[in-house]
Amino acid sequence: MYSFMNDYSEGAHPRILELLIKSNLEQNSGYGEDIHTEKAKDYLKKHIGKIDVDIHLIPGGTQTNLLVISSFLRPHQCVIAAATGHVNVHETGAIEATGHKVVAMPCAEGKLTPAAIQAALDAHSDEHMVQPKMVYISNTTELGTIYTKAELSAIHNICRKNKLILFLDGARLGSALTCKENDLELSDIAELTDVFYIGGTKNGALLGEALIICREDLREDFRYLIKQRGALMAKGFVLGIEFEALFQDNLYFELGEHANEMAAKIADTLKECGYGFYATPGTNQLFPIFKNKLLEQLSKEFIYSVQAKIDEENSAVRFVTSWATTKKSVDALCDFLYDRKGEVC
Repeated sequence: MYSFMNDYSEGAHPRILELLIKSNLEQNSGYGEDIHTEKAKDYLKKHIGKIDVDIHLIPGGTQTNLLVISSFLRPHQCVIAAATGHVNVHETGAIEATGHKVVAMPCAEGKLTPAAIQAALDAHSDEHMVQPKMVYISNTTELGTIYTKAELSAIHNICRKNKLILFLDGARLGSALTCKENDLELSDIAELTDVFYIGGTKNGALLGEALIICREDLREDFRYLIKQRGALMAKGFVLGIEFEALFQDNLYFELGEHANEMAAKIADTLKECGYGFYATPGTNQLFPIFKNKLLEQLSKEFIYSVQAKIDEENSAVRFVTSWATTKKSVDALCDFLYDRKGEVC
């Protein structure tokens, strides 16, 4: 069985493990106040192209989203997100549990737009409703699509006009920045958002996300809030070592590029065989549409997830590739698709 279930099934890239082993018997300071975390922050700042940012290494994505949203909003305020956004769909009400409503807006291919943001603002006009104060977007989105520089700039502009905090979830930022259609750099994201994070968990790390706070007025006492929410690791140097290995050179981007290349081969085969897509392919998440009877055969050889029911006979599935996806597994899936070319949706 070959798995295309997600991009965090494997442990960590060997270069991360090598540095962890090399540093294993060192005695490091705790809670992220160690030399490895400092090195990681320095490397990250060089890649971002800014030194005046505040960086915190957080164990996981849901913790990072919860921390940012609950820390920067006042009790009566809410966050605007795409209806497919991770904070709305896949975090077990974590945001709402902190007392903040997620205002979910319908969006094409998982991408929030200025028009959708304006519609949310128009619908929340007075003190009888929650007050929108933050916009949450994901890059890549939960449907594997990306924001262009023009699209992010447009969202940035409406946020500035309405004094909204712009937060970018970068759990799969490695894939977004290395796909062929991308025209954004890390430096652009640092200029166009108030806070964002660079995901390690889904791009070669054992665990961890690098949270970048760009706006100075959001930085005060943030370590207190990390600790209060249970996200300040005693062995913070483990996260530091991981991000040191990922960003001391271009490893982070190489891993994202590999995941995209593996997905591109599958996408090309799907197109060649005539299959349609639930969302436009381009990164390491693919959403082809198959006949349900084909899924019975597919599930005997491959592990994947079903994204949506299209109709009584067809469903959209999700294939995800990772830094560790092998050519052998991709070839096996492509051969399976070629062999069943006549069973197109």
